[in-house]
Amino acid sequence: MKSNYVIVILLFCFSNVFGQGKWELKKDEDGIQVFTRKAAKGNIKELRVLCELDATKAQLISTLENISDYNSWVYSNKKSTVLKMITQQNIIYYTQSHLPWPIRDRDLVVELNITPTPDVLNVQAKSLPDYMPKDSNYIRVPYSLAVWKVTQAADNKLKVDYTFSIDPGGNIPSWLVNATLTIGPYNSFSKLREILKAQKGQQIH
Repeated sequence: MKSNYVIVILLFCFSNVFGQGKWELKKDEDGIQVFTRKAAKGNIKELRVLCELDATKAQLISTLENISDYNSWVYSNKKSTVLKMITQQNIIYYTQSHLPWPIRDRDLVVELNITPTPDVLNVQAKSLPDYMPKDSNYIRVPYSLAVWKVTQAADNKLKVDYTFSIDPGGNIPSWLVNATLTIGPYNSFSKLREILKAQKGQQIH
């Protein structure tokens, strides 16, 4: 019985691995590469962004901690407010996203964890859908997970490996989400790069 149980566990693990597709490059522009792949569960594809940022780790951390300023660089963001500061680098916040008509706007509660190490800056932003009551004007996103792995690159730049998966909730057709999936992340990282580069330039001067 024990050996059968082990076999079942192994088959489950392998089915999850092989259930995911390979990363496919969908956009490669201005140094920002955006990939998608079939998710292990559901019909919404997972997303990956590879790029370099002209900034220090401290600058990136400071920008990620500045929740109220997310609407200056996060695509489709209407409003972001801090709900709870557990620590300076562990924050629960609420955000609203504007989507094009006829799709209803979404909102979500996110727990942000920033974990610097000597070699890698790890960042995780995971949704907490039941943290606060739902707003009838928005559809609450039931699941989202963003993971950043940031390492030092040449010329004092940062190399970013960002992955993102989401269930937007509601009745948005999966084909529509997948067709537009690369737009938001590309624009967000493009704007983030501009902001960080400007900050670095101000410090030099």
